[in-house]
Amino acid sequence: MTAALNGFSGDDLKVHMKNGLVYVSMEEKLLFQSGKYDVNAQGADALKKIAAVLAQNKEIDVIVEGHTDVVPYKSQVLQDNWDLSVKRATSVVRILLTNAALEPKRISATGRAEFLPLVDGATKEAYQKNRRTEIILTPQLDKLLNLLESH
Repeated sequence: MTAALNGFSGDDLKVHMKNGLVYVSMEEKLLFQSGKYDVNAQGADALKKIAAVLAQNKEIDVIVEGHTDVVPYKSQVLQDNWDLSVKRATSVVRILLTNAALEPKRISATGRAEFLPLVDGATKEAYQKNRRTEIILTPQLDKLLNLLESH
């Protein structure tokens, strides 16, 4: 995954492990304009590279989580940060699924709004870090259990 994303800024995109899962965490500015949910061209390029890797690794399921900061959000279309975070996650999923080899049943989109911040604080920097989209790679547990049972 890291090799596929070579060339993107380390500040905008990070790949790390947490609780046995692989997280691809992308800051808001890599994918979206502030308060928007349409993915920009640079973000779409990164997502297509991720989709290519995921298409080759059929034993991995994918959760796309949208996160916001605590600043209240409202528009004529979206009601609040929950809506914005879900809309961003589904926008990412739609781009991933432009790769026909990636099965939709392996992917889910969730919105977390402001309720799982990376950092606490009411600063511009804290808000910026908390506005992110995370792609979480999880093993397909049924296949893992079958493997464990066979040994």
